[in-house]
Amino acid sequence: MAFPRATEIAHLLVKQRLQPGDRAVDATVGNGHDTLFLASCVGATGRVDGFDIQEAAIANAREQIGDSPPVSFHLCGHEEMETVVTPGVKVVMFNLGYFPSGDKTVITRPDTTLPALAASLNLLAIGGLLTIVVYPGHPGGNDEALQVGKWVTALDPDLFRAVHYGPAGSSAPSPSPYLIAIERRE
Repeated sequence: MAFPRATEIAHLLVKQRLQPGDRAVDATVGNGHDTLFLASCVGATGRVDGFDIQEAAIANAREQIGDSPPVSFHLCGHEEMETVVTPGVKVVMFNLGYFPSGDKTVITRPDTTLPALAASLNLLAIGGLLTIVVYPGHPGGNDEALQVGKWVTALDPDLFRAVHYGPAGSSAPSPSPYLIAIERRE
């Protein structure tokens, strides 16, 4: 039996946090897998806000999700989430990299990802969870991974608890995807 993928671990952690009626954010909609998962967790009384800069990503996600009432899509960058979402969110999920079914030259970049991560922390309720699946194996991915890692290590440990789920045993950066999970303490 293989270890679970980073996205599967993220779903396991999120499922422990979200309850019907909660609010969540999918910061990188892509094909909408996380959006659909979040909607199933918050139910009809909750709300999910999904962000993506590519119309094709939003269209794919809408097709997959259908008329799920708790989902609102926003065709804008994740760094703008604070202009749409109010504080008190229970979970924010990121899958960095590119839209798998789209233009692979359109990638997440540190200049928008880092402000979006900071905005996520501002939106999280106490006990809330931020998940970041990092993909260092594509062009530009390793640089983003390094900058996200520096950002995480600079967080105040009295306010946030961060854990890393990924490859071990090598001092060289791995191209394999990994998960960073951050819990808001106070």
